[in-house]
Amino acid sequence: MAERQTVIRSLHDIGLAAWFGGSLFGAVGLNGASAAVSDPTDRTHVATAGWARWAPVNAAALAVHAIGGIGLIAGNKGRVVGQSGTRGNTVLKSAVTLAAMGVTAWSGLEGARLGKDSKAPANSGVDPSPETPAEQASAMKRLKVLQWTIPALTGVLLVMTAQQGEQQKASQVLKGLLPGRS
Repeated sequence: MAERQTVIRSLHDIGLAAWFGGSLFGAVGLNGASAAVSDPTDRTHVATAGWARWAPVNAAALAVHAIGGIGLIAGNKGRVVGQSGTRGNTVLKSAVTLAAMGVTAWSGLEGARLGKDSKAPANSGVDPSPETPAEQASAMKRLKVLQWTIPALTGVLLVMTAQQGEQQKASQVLKGLLPGRS
């Protein structure tokens, strides 16, 4: 049973690490580097091509994280229900996870819109130039915000995951399960 929980926790953590790391690299590295492409009509193409290559890995990371998270909740349901503070953390973490998944999906849709017309001139993959067509410029402006929202939300998930790890320590479990000891 303990080995199974270790595998489940590993899936959860590896998925979250890839999701966080990939989104942060994309915002800083990929979108940032697209500004260095010499031809302004290739900048959006380079960024959207990179994101398109990352999309299947990111989808797998989200799926692995979700499977691991559901497995952890199922494996710890007694503690989640009975230990003070654990239920609230679990509910909040689930809500943040769903929000991060929604923002990730929205970002993917915006990126796909850009990919259709990826020869639009731009300052970078998320910075329109005055020559960028209005529809693409609007998508870029939304992506500029979304690119930072995903690592912010997944960063919160990393902190909450660490907090949940602390809640699993024997001293914390005992403290949270005994009446008047929370």
